[in-house]
Amino acid sequence: MDTLLVTGSAGHLGEALMLTLREQGRDARGIDIVASPFTDAVGTIADRDFVRAQMRGVGAVLHAATLHKPHVATHDRQAFVDTNVTGTLNLLEEAVAAGAGAFVFTSTTSTFGRAMAPKPGAPAVWVTEALRPVPKNIYGVTKVAAEDLCQIVHQDHGLPCIVLRTSRFFPEDDDEPAARAERSTPNLQANEFLHRRVDIEDVVDAHLCALRAAPRLGFGRYVVSATTPFRHEDLAELPRDAGAVLDRRVPGWRALYGRHGWTMNEGIERVYVNDAARAALGWQPRVDFAAVLERLRSTGDIRGALARRIGIKGYHPRR
Repeated sequence: MDTLLVTGSAGHLGEALMLTLREQGRDARGIDIVASPFTDAVGTIADRDFVRAQMRGVGAVLHAATLHKPHVATHDRQAFVDTNVTGTLNLLEEAVAAGAGAFVFTSTTSTFGRAMAPKPGAPAVWVTEALRPVPKNIYGVTKVAAEDLCQIVHQDHGLPCIVLRTSRFFPEDDDEPAARAERSTPNLQANEFLHRRVDIEDVVDAHLCALRAAPRLGFGRYVVSATTPFRHEDLAELPRDAGAVLDRRVPGWRALYGRHGWTMNEGIERVYVNDAARAALGWQPRVDFAAVLERLRSTGDIRGALARRIGIKGYHPRR
């Protein structure tokens, strides 16, 4: 059995992938710059020699290692280029040299950037793969560049590459102080399942579906987010009164929120749409806003079993 190489194995998604793969009895090798129970080799993907050594015997790559948006405050732009661009190029080219059969790249919906901000009075943005990215920081710029590297390596060398533009799935507190001041973390994250969040178990499943689909698809970019209850015809009203739209789409939410002292966003300006990922990858996400409400009702906790198992990791400091 060919080895699966998982990058970022000490991170939230990397550990979730490693846990799942090993429990399935698959041969998975984890690499990261941070030691962990799921990291088999410590090193940076910006080091071509390290990547080449770890690629021996690898049949496919799940590339989750990255500098994230919160690292914008702690790392300089060159660090983002080194990890997100050079590191991805190293992995792609060494995967080709090793004869790997598939490459799945964890990207982000942050690549869309300013394209997701409607003008005052305009409808909410329906975020699909057709939306042209307009990155607003070095994180988005480097993730778009890495996506394009996946495409060109596929075109030039035939390596099947699937790009997954994942929405939020981390359990950490919001990085915006204003959001934290207005609502608790569980309240914020429950709201996000309507339009910009996905459960970690569904993210893992999307990666495994992409791994299987890559040889058939060759190349593709897909939005990975929880299935929204909203419809295209809701977009004009959502920025003005999200609660009223939700009353129609998920009746009964207000009573449960009231019992917990939670509130809904007054307006929602963008909605991530996962139709293409479900159709192309055969992905069947299980956790949507209604499922989150049921978790809250039955357990008082919106997190699933895998999220609780992994816990909160934070973001590694400058190193």
